Amino acid sequence: MRDLITLACGECKQRNYTTTKNKRTTPDKLQIKKYCRFCRTHTLHKETK
Repeated sequence: MRDLITLACGECKQRNYTTTKNKRTTPDKLQIKKYCRFCRTHTLHKETK
């Protein structure tokens, strides 16, 4: 039921994190503010393929 997704930084587009989400309860793309080690700051990370 839970699918594996990848989170990419909104500024530098680096793929930093992998996580799972339930597609039935959250059908839209996930957006979380997380730390990017390449930008060295907290940025908005968006779900990618």
